[in-house]
Amino acid sequence: MDLLDFLTNQDTILLDGAMGTQLALRGLSMGGQTSLTNPDVVLDIHKEYSKSGCQILITNTFIMNRIYIETHNVGVDVREVNLAGTRIARLAANKNQYVLGDISTTGKLLEPNGDLSESLAYEAYKEQAGLLAEGGVDGFIIETMLDLREALCALRACKEISPLPVIVSLAFSTPKNGGRTIMGNSAVDCATALTKSGAQVVGANCGDIDPSQMAEIVSMLHSATELPILAQPNAGKPKLVDNKTEYEMSSTEFSNGISECIRAGAKLVGGCCGTSPGHIGAIARRLFPKNGAGTH
Repeated sequence: MDLLDFLTNQDTILLDGAMGTQLALRGLSMGGQTSLTNPDVVLDIHKEYSKSGCQILITNTFIMNRIYIETHNVGVDVREVNLAGTRIARLAANKNQYVLGDISTTGKLLEPNGDLSESLAYEAYKEQAGLLAEGGVDGFIIETMLDLREALCALRACKEISPLPVIVSLAFSTPKNGGRTIMGNSAVDCATALTKSGAQVVGANCGDIDPSQMAEIVSMLHSATELPILAQPNAGKPKLVDNKTEYEMSSTEFSNGISECIRAGAKLVGGCCGTSPGHIGAIARRLFPKNGAGTH
């Protein structure tokens, strides 16, 4: 069964959790460059998620587009880092799991708010999507997007390069005033525009909200589209402890919050910053009590 059929036929689908904060706990950089510098550690984290009961793994290629790499002096080759991230995730995935190629922001604002043109952003996303497709992903996830226009640009690039399904998820700062990203995009506007532009799934991840507040965003998205809805909240709101960012929500509390998201209309669920294989395992036991995971 290909990923699109799986997305259509399953009642609830479980994705994995955070990669970046798991790397940070091991004293490593949170970026995709760790796929090159510490591939064994990245593989171990993917395997832990694989064993936790999730059905989809996400590549360690977050923000590994050419614009971000070059403007933030990441010091890696675009092709090498994306193919490495895809290869490692595929090694960790079992026969019942899919792999999504992770795409996110360029780290720059689009004109007229910044100096990045949509055409340059589009070319960067098209390049990354092509590399992820070459590496063998089953679909794309465009996530943690703060600007609907940039998300649409990335979506267009993915659809131009490949027929694989595309999930698009934005980061919301508040559930108030119709749910808003930091750029002021409302949840309904996001769902409407992404649906019209051909996304297969729309959703929310990360942001400055907890799982219960994300359930409010999910309800808004659900009201505006018939597409499946994704919810990947953080493990609560971060706290600064000894100059370190920590997420303190337990796996049980997180699982309860995910249940709220499902009741609000989410079909795909998983975790973002601060979540661990333990958080994902708690959801798997609740969703799939007989075997901890679905099959395809």
